Amino acid sequence: MGKTGRMMACAAGCAAIALGTLSGDAPAAAQTRSEPLSKTCRVTRADDVELQKIEPFKVFDNLYYVGPCYVSVWLVTTQQGHILFDSAQEPYVDHVIANIRKVGINPRDIKYIILSHGHLDHVGGAARLQEATGARVVAVAEDWTMIEALDGKSSRRDPRPNRMPKRDMVVKDGDTLTVGNQTLKFHQLPGHTPGVLMTEGITVYDGSRSYKAVVPAGAAGGPGLAGAEQGVRNAAKLAAMQGVQVNLQTHSWAEPDGYPGGGVLERAVLLKNRKAGDPHPFVDPATWNQRATDAKETAAKTLATEKAKPAAAK
Repeated sequence: MGKTGRMMACAAGCAAIALGTLSGDAPAAAQTRSEPLSKTCRVTRADDVELQKIEPFKVFDNLYYVGPCYVSVWLVTTQQGHILFDSAQEPYVDHVIANIRKVGINPRDIKYIILSHGHLDHVGGAARLQEATGARVVAVAEDWTMIEALDGKSSRRDPRPNRMPKRDMVVKDGDTLTVGNQTLKFHQLPGHTPGVLMTEGITVYDGSRSYKAVVPAGAAGGPGLAGAEQGVRNAAKLAAMQGVQVNLQTHSWAEPDGYPGGGVLERAVLLKNRKAGDPHPFVDPATWNQRATDAKETAAKTLATEKAKPAAAK
């Protein structure tokens, strides 16, 4: 059976396997679910605190997943310091810090925390993680404003007031950042939030092979005609990113099919069971290219719909 076939087969039945291998003490009820664990974590039981606390896992020689299971926290390592992408939120920050240590990384060796966008589930842990690591916190200006507005507010996942980081490192579209052997390029795709920061140029290693990875954060352009026009520009940026082989998506599950035939955690199971000569389950340029194509088509349809509205109203 090929890689796609194995992923599709896993989508229906890997939840119990994933819970057994990625989480040491998952609730028994979850182990009987027929849906992928990634979807259970992201959609069905997104507020189940104990279910979320999965074990970290190594994805590539220099890449680890260290977050809870509904929202991704990716850790890229280099000889000159490490990079964390997103920070989760309370009550999971202690879990993220513990996971960083479990994979053998000293939190004080993390140099940058890059925030993909200003929603609480991605930025809520940034202040505590900055204190634990001494790292610079990176976001675009528009999302820094959003982050600052979250200070003192609570969420359904944790009733305690949130503490946000102070505005630190501001980047803009086209900026680059070099850490060790990684030269990152930032793209701004506003819409999902006023900022939205996509990071291109990440190189991940699987033995002697290297692959081009990207951390996306959504390409939707927002409401109305202006938002639809922005969506077209965002989709064009996605399509212009040539050679992307690994999608480090910001949630373990993305509708409609995870990514595809499961999600991040289902691919982790395939990786754990990978045999010599098998393809790497996270290397999937075809799916990235298809999603970039779909984004362009969706953006064009949305724009056409918005342009037709004034004419229809006459």
